[in-house]
Order: sequence, then structure tokens, then C-alpha cells
Amino acid sequence: MKICAIICEYNPFHNGHAYHIRQAKALTGADAVLCLMSGNFVQRGEAAILDKRTRAKHALLFGADAVLELPVLFATSNAELFAKGALSLLAKIPDVTHLCFGAEHADKEEFLRLAALLNDEPQEVSTRINALLGDGLSYAKSYATAWTEFSGSPLLSSPNDILGLEYTKAILAQNSQIEIVPVKREGNGYLDESLSGVFASASAVRKGLLRGERECVASQLPHEVFSDLPKTVQSSLSIMERTAILLKSKEELRGVLDCAEGLENALKRAAAETDGFVEKLTSTRYTASRIRRIALHTLLNIREDFIRDSLNAPLYLAPLGYRKERADLLASLSRANLPFLASGKDVKALTGVARECFEKEEFADLIYAVATGVTPNSSPILL
Repeated sequence: MKICAIICEYNPFHNGHAYHIRQAKALTGADAVLCLMSGNFVQRGEAAILDKRTRAKHALLFGADAVLELPVLFATSNAELFAKGALSLLAKIPDVTHLCFGAEHADKEEFLRLAALLNDEPQEVSTRINALLGDGLSYAKSYATAWTEFSGSPLLSSPNDILGLEYTKAILAQNSQIEIVPVKREGNGYLDESLSGVFASASAVRKGLLRGERECVASQLPHEVFSDLPKTVQSSLSIMERTAILLKSKEELRGVLDCAEGLENALKRAAAETDGFVEKLTSTRYTASRIRRIALHTLLNIREDFIRDSLNAPLYLAPLGYRKERADLLASLSRANLPFLASGKDVKALTGVARECFEKEEFADLIYAVATGVTPNSSPILL
């Protein structure tokens, strides 16, 4: 069997995602499309607009054959660990032959060339990064600027390309045989907030909903997705995060991924003073997404050392949904070098790091239910 994997969030699933799945099938000739999807929290450090099983249903309705869950500790980490965590799972599924991702520059050879360079950083690049950090730029901006100057590549200037590079780096570092298949992103840009055209970004859809522009949003989504969207988007996550930050010691905060350089002090001050603590701490050095991820990991008690330990530990494959007629695909997943959680008995058999990772997932789902008022279905979606 030949499986094409897609790493995704579908927050929410839109017309561009449906196009991507169709392209993945057409370009790879795969026997099945397997989505590895973030659960109830996403990489920006936010609660997903729809719960994970509803989003899995949408993926299945529009071409996916099965949807697995990307553990929350990876799904809510920075781009590097997001990619490493996802590939650490996919590489253990023998029949996964391709990874298809959207990109502004769909140049496979350029992804491979630059990823090989990025996995071996020369001293002159390190020196340049440190100089840019000294000028007050964020690490991500300093890294992109230094490497663009050194390599002459355009791939570090847009979010989808950057994430595609992280996937490619992870594949090369693991000596995996998975073949990358970048697909040219069509329609509006990743950060474009416009709801015009056929393929608006997921960010534009979410912001359109917050502005109450439901009719404009409807044109960007399949009807089945639009009908599942809440009338209003509400979450009480911020108050819980502020409380968690105040309850943690500064030493504990320093153990959270990307909470460094004295940021723990600013976090505690901002959490005590204002509900808009993310906006208050956002700057050229600290992006809003970084602050949100730190706050969320604090709330979920996800430590950086545990994330890194989990990269090298045998975890599990957790199905969110699959097509009933694809018994062949389920058989393939069950032959992976990881436990396939087909039943409660499989969950009870988990031990060590895998068990702790699953318990983090259960706690995250509980927090999501409290924050959004939505109690997700606990059983995989079958279509």
C-alpha cells in the first residue's frame, strides 16, 4: 500500500484544503490519504474553532481516508518541534511513502537543497543570527534573515514554505524514505484577511467569523463545514491561562518551551495586570503566537523537557476518524511500529512517556470543553 500523508489543522476546513487533498491524490497516485491533524488546540496556541472530531469528519467528507491526532504537546509547539513531532509518528508507519504540503514555492529540489543546508549551520550564519537578535529581532526573524542572506533561497519568507522546510529537515534528519510533495498554494496568501476569491486562508475565515461576516465566510467553505460552525466564537481560555501563570513559580515557567531571557518575569506581571496580556507582551522580539503557546503550555502543564523526551519515545497512533470501507488502511496502521489505539484496552496498555502523553491529551480535551462549552465526542468518526 502507498499512503500519502498530510499534516494539518483544518481550523476550519475550507475550499483550499479540499483542493490540496485532490492534488495530493493526483500527484502521488497514493492508495490512501492519511491526515495527521492537530486536536482541540492548534499551533498558534489557541483553541480550535471546532472540536477535533468535527474537523476530522470534514476531512473525511472531502477526500481523506483516515485522520490521526497529532499529540497536543507537538501540535502546540513552535514550527520545528511541530514538524519533528509529526514526522516522528509518520516515519514509523511503513506504508507512508509521501508527505504532501502546501507551499508558496512548490520546488521540491529547492526544499531538499535548503533543508540539507539548514541541518548543518555554519559559524557565519550563527554569528549573523546573534547579531540580529542583538538588534531586537525575534529569533524566527533573525534566523530567516541570516539564512536568506547566506543561501539566496526564497523559502524562508512565507509561513507555508517555512513549515515545509521544517518537514523536509525532519525527514532528512531521520533518514526517512518519505518523499516530499509540495503543492503550489492557490488563492489568497496565508496572512491575507480578505474573503474574496475562491481560496481564502483559514485565518481570514476565522477573523471573518469574529467580525460577524458569515455570508462572506460561507462562500469559502463547503456547505457541510459552514453548517457546523458556531454562531459565535467564544472561549474563556485567557482567564485560565492567566491564573495558571500566576500559580506557577518563575522557575516552573522557565521550564516551558520558548520561555527564556527573563520572559517569565514579564509574563507574571502582565497576567496580574491585564486580560490582554498576550497583546501587551507582543513585540518585534516576541510574537503573539509564541506568547500564546507559552501561556497554553503553562495551563496544560507541558514542559519543554517532556516534549523533547517524547520525540525519542515510542508514543502511539490515535485515530480521530476513518472510512468504514478502508479496512486495508486500518490494517496498515496497525502494523506500524507504534500502538494503534483502536479500543480502551489499547489505551490502558500504554506505559511510560506514551501514557503521560495520552493523559496530557485527556486534560487538554477537558480544558477545551471548559473554555468553549463544547464537550467533544469521544469516539472516532466513521464514514
